[in-house]
Formats: sequence, structure tokens, C-alpha cells
Amino acid sequence: MRRLGNMAIGTVTAVALCSGAWLLRSGTASHTPPQPSAVEAGAGQSGQPGQDGERPAASSAPEAPSEPAEPALPPSPPDRIRIPAIRVDAPLTGLGLTPSGSLDVPPAEDRNLAGWYEAGVTPGETGTAIVAGHVDNAEGPAVFYRLGALKKGSRVEVDRRDGGVAVFTVDAVEVYAARDFPDGKVYGPAKRPELRIITCGGGYSRRTGYQGNVVAFAHLTGSGGD
Repeated sequence: MRRLGNMAIGTVTAVALCSGAWLLRSGTASHTPPQPSAVEAGAGQSGQPGQDGERPAASSAPEAPSEPAEPALPPSPPDRIRIPAIRVDAPLTGLGLTPSGSLDVPPAEDRNLAGWYEAGVTPGETGTAIVAGHVDNAEGPAVFYRLGALKKGSRVEVDRRDGGVAVFTVDAVEVYAARDFPDGKVYGPAKRPELRIITCGGGYSRRTGYQGNVVAFAHLTGSGGD
């Protein structure tokens, strides 16, 4: 596994995740996934792109967490992610970069599959670990369909290959227009173990698909296992 560090990811808007194939197939936008509200954002509300993808307001970093950070864990690849509040229990596959330098995506045919950026830090290490997954596919909702409904303080568990479990607490859930995706804020290095969970969101256009991305920000607050 070649460790490139978080900032090796270029301008990543997870465009490949965002076609909205299910909505196109059903012929309606009435099934668009939930979007985070202002109260779940960080210290400043991130701008939500509307149905026509209008420019959002500027956003700020997530507010300081109410729970202290846990000491960092040693490197170990993750195998599974669980988010009980939104009924996520999914295996993880390794992700790399596309030829254009953006983050690759899990295979669309498996709705209950998420991916992690395996050239970055592993979840639980010091730094920013990245997990991404589809919001839907042609058959219906996918693994992170309800990510926008996640609340601050929610628990995220990541099973690690060393037998341990990295436990994260959600600090903020925000949505960004694709053209204003804050690379540094989402992918930049961190001095403690942090996690970003990314899927599509924002407004939806039948012509171009989803207009942005939903991002959950979390930090390590516990560990367990062998």
C-alpha cells in the first residue's frame, strides 16, 4: 500500500458518485435523499446547492467537539463501517485515484459497499481518513443514502483488520456545491485521528445529476476489540 497522504487527492468532488441514476430511472426527484440542516453544520452553515445548483454561501470549519479525542491507533486497514443512527452496516473496499487525480468510487452495482482511500491514513491513525460511498444506483438507495440525516454526536464504528474497532463521534454534517467543494477542509491533514464520510447530495438536476456532496466530519473518541 503506497501512502501518499491526504493532500495527494486533488480536486475531489466525487463526481462519479453523483449521476442520480435511480432518480432518472424513476422519472421523479421526489425520492431525493435527506440533506443536513443548518443545526448539523459546523460553526457556520455550509451553503446548500439548490435544484438548479446555485452558488452556496461560504462555510467554516466544524466547531470544537464536545468529546475529547482518543489517543491515535496504529495503522490497520479497515474492513467494515457501521453507523447505527442511519442503519449503515457495510463492508469497505480500498479506493485509489482516477487518472484525473480525483477519488475513485466503489463499484456501483453493490449498493451496500463503501470505500476508503487506501493511500491515506487508516481510520484511527493520526490524520484524516477518507470514506466514500454511493447515495444511490439504478436500482435504488445505496449505502450512504441517509448520510444527510446524520446528527452531531452520532457514533461511527470502523472494524479494523487488527481486530480492533475505531469509534468516532460526528462533529458536523455539511453539504457543498461541487464547484465550491472545500478540498483543504475535507481532505487536509489533521493533528488528531479524524474521519470524513462523503457521498452525493445538494440539489438534483435531471440534466447533470446531484449538484454537490454531503460530508460528515468525525473524530476518534474510543476504541475496542482484541
